[in-house]
Amino acid sequence: MTRVLSAAILLPILIGTVAYLPPIATLILALLAAALAFVEYARLAAGLGARVPRALAGTAVLAACVAVASGSNATELVLLTALITIGALAVASAHPGPGVLADAAAALFPVIYIGLPLGALAALRVAGRDVVGLLALGIIVSDSAQYYSGRAFGRHLLAPAISPKKTVEGAVGGVLVGGAAMVLGGMRVFPDARLPLLGLMAAAVVAVGIVGDLFESLLKRSAGVKDSSNLIPGHGGVLDRIDSWLFAGPVFYVFVRYLQI
Repeated sequence: MTRVLSAAILLPILIGTVAYLPPIATLILALLAAALAFVEYARLAAGLGARVPRALAGTAVLAACVAVASGSNATELVLLTALITIGALAVASAHPGPGVLADAAAALFPVIYIGLPLGALAALRVAGRDVVGLLALGIIVSDSAQYYSGRAFGRHLLAPAISPKKTVEGAVGGVLVGGAAMVLGGMRVFPDARLPLLGLMAAAVVAVGIVGDLFESLLKRSAGVKDSSNLIPGHGGVLDRIDSWLFAGPVFYVFVRYLQI
């Protein structure tokens, strides 16, 4: 019941923001998600023994989100500035040791893992609400298909050390059904797109969405926690909710922006 109530509150907010408010509202929502996801990420990093300068890395995450969403050339500037600043901070600490590289990498990684993908999602809203809706369709249908295909036909575990409930059969079902849903929706959203390109896009998006889910699970298992946080009752944390989007969104963004789908 708690899970259902949380979804009943969050879904109208998400749908309403994307469908009925201007693109700036989606960017604000992306920034909020980025901030919350970063806090959860920093906790996971701490559980793995890595030190992340929260103020610096968090600012870089938000700046990267805005840079990508705005479609400007500032993304390179944000990444280079983050790289140099994090490196300079490591030098200033003056503590040589085996953890230096891990700390620096852990500080820079959320800029790429959280900031850039959520910025790409906000940029997709500028392309149109139907574009974001198509991505949501693929991810949601794929998630459902994975669950039901896994329950009905699951025999072989996909990644037992990471997610003991995911099966190869469930993943195949998710790619096939989720991909088919994206192709059908894509024929409406992108009526001039070539069918083979739509099929390639759909398969790539739902497949990497599964990888994104598994990657976040890998982080949690490595840190020894079940959920990234308890922020959303019945659902875990923000990272738990957007893990597929963080991988699927950038792939979809590349197709939409650079391949003129």
